[in-house]
Formats: sequence, structure tokens, C-alpha cells
Amino acid sequence: MPRYLAFLRGVSPMNARMSELKRCFEAAGFTGVRTVLSSGNVAFDARAASEAALERRIEAAMATHLDRSFHTIVRPTDALHALIEATPYAVFDLPTNAKRVVTFLRDPPTANLSLPIELDGAGILAMHGREVFSAYVPNPRGPVFMTLIEKTFGTDVTTRTWDTVGKCAKA
Repeated sequence: MPRYLAFLRGVSPMNARMSELKRCFEAAGFTGVRTVLSSGNVAFDARAASEAALERRIEAAMATHLDRSFHTIVRPTDALHALIEATPYAVFDLPTNAKRVVTFLRDPPTANLSLPIELDGAGILAMHGREVFSAYVPNPRGPVFMTLIEKTFGTDVTTRTWDTVGKCAKA
């Protein structure tokens, strides 16, 4: 049975308990459910299905069992392993204190983008399919990279650090 990872946008310990998310996924018929960290990452096993079908099923289950739903983006864990093995940041000369982040899109962007796109120490460096690779240097203005990502791709996306993606792939 394939293993998947659901990335839920906007989840934190303040608005969703991981134990409740786990039970919600199990109630939806998924097996091997495991939450990763406390930021809306849920690994699970399911019969092979399209990512879109799994996203709809998860969002419906949350609406039923949690009385709310979070925008969900699903990837097979095999795809996450391939992403990590591709080492997409290796071709960039990033400062040692740069934070690497991956933004997951449901659909590829419709517009051709000229990359890199930069704003106040944050940069969208590359795209491969529905994954966007960015980096930023922390600054007093806060998460400028999120402003850049949302301005470029909208808000129906979700972003994780490169380290979190690695932890999710192993779940």
C-alpha cells in the first residue's frame, strides 16, 4: 500500500491537536497514520489514488470530525525521497545562515516565471513541477519569504523547511 504525506496549511498546536488529526485520518479509513512535528504533517497509508482525490477525502474528513478543515496538499513519500535525493539547493551559493524552504502547490503555476525572484533577503530560487525552492536570511522584518511566496503563488499553498521535508519523508 502506498505511503503518503499530507501537508496541512495553517496548522499549529494552538488550532489543532495532533492526536485529533490522527484520529480524523483513521476515521477516514487511512492506516499507519502518524503526525510529524506539530505543524500539520500527517503520514499515512492508503490504496493508490490521485493526490487530488486524497486531498478531497482528507478535507471532508476534517470538516466532519474536526468541525473545520485545513487546505491540504498530498505527496507520495516516494516523491519526497526523490526530491531530497535531487539536492535542489546544491547549485546555489547560499549564505551559511540562509534558511531553506519548500513550498508545495496543488497545481503547477500557469504563468512562466523568471527566476530567481528576490525581496529583502528572500528569494524564490527554483521550481520543479509543483515544488518551489526558496531561501531567506532571517531579518527583523519577520517572514518576508512568505510575503514573496504568497504574492507570487497565492495562499492555496503550504510551506515547510527543508529539514521538515526530510523528517516527513522518513515518517
